[in-house]
Amino acid sequence: MGKLLCTLFFFFFLTVVCSVASATEEPPASGFLISETAAKKPAREKLTHMRFYWHDVISGASPTAVRVAAAATSNKSATGFGAVVMFDDPMTARPELTSTLVGRAQGFYAFASKEEFALLLSMNLAFVEGKYNGSTITVLGRNAVLSGVRELPVVGGSGLFRLARGYVQAKTYSLDAKTGDTVVEYNVFVVHY
Repeated sequence: MGKLLCTLFFFFFLTVVCSVASATEEPPASGFLISETAAKKPAREKLTHMRFYWHDVISGASPTAVRVAAAATSNKSATGFGAVVMFDDPMTARPELTSTLVGRAQGFYAFASKEEFALLLSMNLAFVEGKYNGSTITVLGRNAVLSGVRELPVVGGSGLFRLARGYVQAKTYSLDAKTGDTVVEYNVFVVHY
């Protein structure tokens, strides 16, 4: 029993000495520094729900969504497979494009399915109104556009939405068959600090 206590004491002493020695080491010459700080008081998470309308305008003299790439096969594909569209779409409080601008949805969607109209959607919801002005929510996921309600994950954010997580429910509000312009109702449920 005495040998066991001596061995345990030795390992404990060695662990303490190594911990103190590593705490006083200089940062590496590369300048890379890792710092961990214990929070004094854990912040309370909040759940925020917001609804707005996303306007994807592909027609007219000043479209907000433009095709930037297309595979040779996308011209032959009924689903547009291989096409990539960049967008800077207005987000408004009401379905009308003339209603209050709450932000811009900026990113791209790629037609990612050969079998159905399903997009890879990557975007930042950049807010310009109210207390969320300057904050963003990042969404990345699959958008099967012909489904009634599509669910996409929130993968992060900035500003008041730092460390955000949650989901988005997207539902087509209107689609102009002649121009291709689309209004999508977005319900965003985001947990953040």
